[in-house]
Amino acid sequence: MLLESKNIQYTHSGQKALIFPDININKGESILVLGKSGSGKTTLLNLLAGLLSPEKGTISLGGTNLSELKGQKLDLFRGKEIGIVFQKPHLLSALTVRENLELTHFFSKKKGQNLDKLLAELGLTAKAKSSVLTLSEGEAQRVSIARALANEPKLILADEPTSSLDDENAAKVVDLLKSQAAKIGAALVIVTHDHRVKSQIANFVEVESL
Repeated sequence: MLLESKNIQYTHSGQKALIFPDININKGESILVLGKSGSGKTTLLNLLAGLLSPEKGTISLGGTNLSELKGQKLDLFRGKEIGIVFQKPHLLSALTVRENLELTHFFSKKKGQNLDKLLAELGLTAKAKSSVLTLSEGEAQRVSIARALANEPKLILADEPTSSLDDENAAKVVDLLKSQAAKIGAALVIVTHDHRVKSQIANFVEVESL
């Protein structure tokens, strides 16, 4: 099993404990994490990414227990093995599209994918040397996806990637994530409250606030 989370629990200050369903997926597989706003979906994504540490339970990626990694070792592991598509792109405005992707290789010390080929596959060749400030919302989202894929991670985490999109573009984004994950043999976890995505990914778990 590539990704295994077991008996995960986390508590935000002054709030009730969040208890999450177990997740078990292999490379090339996809799963949805569904739940209403405020249910803890993004908290679970941050736990799977190693951005938060669970109070209880374990998260293992490729046989590595994330809780056993600290500081720089955790940062390097995340950079090499986990690609994150955030709800907002968080691109560096001073850099071009291609330079934003080059940073992922630099910080992870990993060669990763051929960036020009990746940009072509995502329909971004014409924007490679453009400032990210010139991008449309949809283009910025595709750059965010490209950045998450650049290092050929074992795990791709996507936070609400379809929330602001119409039906046609929502379907395209999910297809893009699935096809790219399959190409590099990664596991894909999409965190969303958008039930439209269930028509494209049958495997799901639901997060419910207590």
